[in-house]
Amino acid sequence: MAARVLSSSCRKIFPRNDNRRARLDYFAMAKILIAEDDAAFRASLAETIVDLGHESIAAASGEEALTLLEKNRAALALVDLRMRGMDGLEVLRRIKSHPAHGDLPVVILTAFADSANTIEAMKLGAFDHLTKPIGRDDLAALLSRALARPRMHAQTAAPAGRDDELIGFSSPLREVQKLIGVAAASDASVLVFGETGTGKELVARAIHQHSQRARRPFVPVNCAAIPSELLESELFGHVRGAFTGALASRAGRFREAGGGTLFLDEIGDMSLSMQAKLLRVLQDGMITPVGGGSAEKVNVRIIAATHRDLVAMVREEKFREDLFYRLNVLAIALPSLRERGADILVLAEHFLQRAAPDSPKKLSSTAAKALLEHSWPGNVRELENLMRKLSLTVRTPVIDRGDLQFDVDLIVAAGPNQGERDLLDLEFYPAIAKLERMLLQRALAQSAGNRAEAARRLGINRQLLYAKLKEHGLEH
Repeated sequence: MAARVLSSSCRKIFPRNDNRRARLDYFAMAKILIAEDDAAFRASLAETIVDLGHESIAAASGEEALTLLEKNRAALALVDLRMRGMDGLEVLRRIKSHPAHGDLPVVILTAFADSANTIEAMKLGAFDHLTKPIGRDDLAALLSRALARPRMHAQTAAPAGRDDELIGFSSPLREVQKLIGVAAASDASVLVFGETGTGKELVARAIHQHSQRARRPFVPVNCAAIPSELLESELFGHVRGAFTGALASRAGRFREAGGGTLFLDEIGDMSLSMQAKLLRVLQDGMITPVGGGSAEKVNVRIIAATHRDLVAMVREEKFREDLFYRLNVLAIALPSLRERGADILVLAEHFLQRAAPDSPKKLSSTAAKALLEHSWPGNVRELENLMRKLSLTVRTPVIDRGDLQFDVDLIVAAGPNQGERDLLDLEFYPAIAKLERMLLQRALAQSAGNRAEAARRLGINRQLLYAKLKEHGLEH
């Protein structure tokens, strides 16, 4: 009965042609290599594989797995990350560098997933990176995906350092880590989407640190923080005398990032005229400094990021469609913190530890519950700022629920005057106006009056910030 079910599913996957029978036989009775030093888990995995209609060959070490691979034509390898002797990443690296086995799908299994080993595994060409234990249904789905997929040779690269900033174990974050590994294995342009505070620059740095450009510069540029009339000079450089105040020549960020990665944050705030100039550079690979001078070839990988809906902006003709497709070779959408519930307490403890390494504060159960129930409109940045503040202000070793004061609490609670206490009792438009003023005041206070930083915190461009400051009488 099981064989008939498998054959039925295979008919949906493979089209009818002369090689149909050979491919059906290969898929229905595939040989699966297991590399696992835990005897009980190895035996259980092998039993399930056989029960699903395949053949298993098992190895108790990485070295034994490579030896078995030389003698058997495996269709898939399941490799444990942490094994005595040769670990799973080294097994993966050797399989992918072998001329006869480089196209073998390899799945890394681990009970201790973190961002570094997930990214590294995907960068080295792993088909997937899964957390143990694995249920029967999950294993069946994995085999179906891996065995039906055409083989692709993976690209190898040198090991990279750890990226301890990508903290968490939630499923949404794991998917992001896998995409970082895929992106790190190539030089393709990457477009990172996500709400403000989700960690777009951390993702860009992780891609760079795990790529072959890791020993070259990573240069971030916040397009929203630089006036449009100065952004061209900032990116491409200028010659002396190019404009008033240009007392000396400047190399520009493209040249500074030579051989490395240029991170264009808030690309959605770039003017249309500047977008056209950036597109020309991406097409030709040549930059010309403002004010003249000879064109120069540049070797730079571009990673761009935005919290805006670029698809809608393209539709509204506020963002160039050709530039969008040039940047969006690989897209990484970052989940908000409210979508990463499993990571909130892990991140909170990480930030408390970083704020006071010698004696970090602890969270009470009621404080932890409140953190999990909060909506986190400011995402990871809001959580980090809150933990840093609590490390300084709470005088006891344990942080309790009464110590927590979220930003939303500050808005509803006492503000500059008693009227803000009654914000929620106001009619719609007066409440919106008052809330806007409070947000502007808070952003200016948090940025010590730096308007570019205030605009960045609010997720708006500086022109809109100036207009709102004037509207609310805060321009001075």
